[in-house]
Amino acid sequence: MPRTRPSTPPRPVKQLSLRLRPAALAAALALAAPPAAAQTADPARIAAGVDSLAAAALAGGRAAGLSIAVSLDGRPAIARGYGYVDLEWKVPTPDRAVYQIGSLTKQFTSAAVMQLVEQGRIDLDADVTTYLPDYDTQGRKVPVRRLLDHTSGIRSYTSIPEFAGIERRTFPRDTLVKLFSAQPYTFEPGTSESYNNSGFFLLGLIIERVSGQSYARYVKEKLFDRAGMREARYCSESEVVPGMAHGYDMGERGLGHAPAISHAWPYAAGSLCASAADLDAWNRALHGGKVLGAAAYAEMIRPGALNDGTPLRYAKGIAVADVAGRPALYHGGDIAGFASYLAWFPESRLSVAVTVNSQGPVRPDAITRAVAELVLGKAAPPTARLKRKAAEYVGAYRGTGGMGEDLTVHVVTDSAGRLVLKSPFTHPDAPATLVYTGGESFALDDKRVTFVRERGRVARLSVDAVYGLMVLARQP
Repeated sequence: MPRTRPSTPPRPVKQLSLRLRPAALAAALALAAPPAAAQTADPARIAAGVDSLAAAALAGGRAAGLSIAVSLDGRPAIARGYGYVDLEWKVPTPDRAVYQIGSLTKQFTSAAVMQLVEQGRIDLDADVTTYLPDYDTQGRKVPVRRLLDHTSGIRSYTSIPEFAGIERRTFPRDTLVKLFSAQPYTFEPGTSESYNNSGFFLLGLIIERVSGQSYARYVKEKLFDRAGMREARYCSESEVVPGMAHGYDMGERGLGHAPAISHAWPYAAGSLCASAADLDAWNRALHGGKVLGAAAYAEMIRPGALNDGTPLRYAKGIAVADVAGRPALYHGGDIAGFASYLAWFPESRLSVAVTVNSQGPVRPDAITRAVAELVLGKAAPPTARLKRKAAEYVGAYRGTGGMGEDLTVHVVTDSAGRLVLKSPFTHPDAPATLVYTGGESFALDDKRVTFVRERGRVARLSVDAVYGLMVLARQP
């Protein structure tokens, strides 16, 4: 996919480095945070800590600007802008600056679908052709729910080389549908999980067909207005939007303008714009019962499983896994010139929204983790101890990657005898050390690595990257 990436999963899926220098984060936290045992919800202390984190992130011109909004137990603590929304004119970032939020769009699309499910107008187990009768499933049954959790097997249009020829131009939507519907399936529906923008493009069409409204109008009236999102809108390449940040990409010579894309294509997978304050309001509304009824909300945040029963950690447009060592519901978004991350920690009702108007070394997921530790303290590390010999897991594992590619990873030991994963999705300069969590499972940032035995010997390795799941066979 070209650098513009209309809508992609958060970078940690493919690259494990935090991208925000650990030393800078540590210094900011040391200055701003009270001891772990004395964490407080004092808004002034949270604001001071967030200011320090933002200053560390922007040091050295590594990002154009960013916004951070935090609330705790339903009460906003801070919503502030930092850096610049326009580098050429040095326009400071206003507190309610507007950003393209990329794949954060997916949870809005999911919530819209679940509203229509509540009304009995969409059946999650119905085939996609029930609502899009002209869609060619190539003889397969593709339930609507498989579009929501990346398990449909439909080829994601952002991985199709031909998409590069249309992403900056505007054509009828069926142009794109014809392109990806003709592609071979990456896998049979329900047999694997791979991040998929095509599924959410189809969900947008289903919302329009069932509701009788455009996707943009539906989300405004049924979601934005209900949640009190003042700046949120469907993104436009031509409309003048007050407070809209300009997007930048980091290149060899520093930050430069990000290439423009047509928002005909990210659509229900990634074409929404909002402020960080909007996203915080959305978190409080969605998880506070203002958007969905209890049953529909529970369904939206409940991860499903593959056909063979393998559990997922991605629900419907939202991930359900740990962030900074604590249970969270979250998503990230990357699109040309912008990156964003939104997390909800149900145990403390902490909401953290981070938006950045540049693609580069400053990553919103790293800032989110730092804010969570600032407010809640550091989570206790895993205490389980591996009783088996590390050598039992060492070897090469091969199978199909998230985009249908041939993938081989290697499990080795370091000088201390710890297991380390080497693969195309780990950073070559940062040791990907596996942290034992119990049974035969290990943690690697947000990934869950599990070894599976056959007749007493390790035979397979599964890598659950939250947004995708790969099962690899051990090589002789």
